[in-house]
Amino acid sequence: MDRFQLDESLGYIINNVALRAKQTLRHTFKQHGHDITPEQWALLNRLWEEEGVPQVELADRTFKDKPNLTRMIDVMEKKGLVERRKDENDRRTYNVYLTGPGRALQDQLIPLAVGVIEKIQQNFSHEEIAQLKSMLKKIYDNLE
Repeated sequence: MDRFQLDESLGYIINNVALRAKQTLRHTFKQHGHDITPEQWALLNRLWEEEGVPQVELADRTFKDKPNLTRMIDVMEKKGLVERRKDENDRRTYNVYLTGPGRALQDQLIPLAVGVIEKIQQNFSHEEIAQLKSMLKKIYDNLE
């Protein structure tokens, strides 16, 4: 059996790329005056797609466990970006909505994120990007 080399491990490489991408996104937002983490960015995106989503469903859509999502929403409420409202049909359920400032961030943050994506994809052809996405999706499916 060959000696295991961490730096050559596919999982390690994928993790490092993901960490670097998150750091770059966070730095880009901060450079432009936005105190938004990549995790908050993902949550905002899901809410821009659909507001009034139950917290449990948002946890699933953002791949966060419920306690972490609750803490994220607490922070974002303090920032004035989101608000929780009790569900009219189920008083035990809280749905999450954007506030005006949370909605306004969409036009400011998306161009910054697109710039990071363009940086990630530089030096790759469209075909290479499509192939890489396909392979990463296969890896993801393999782990289910």
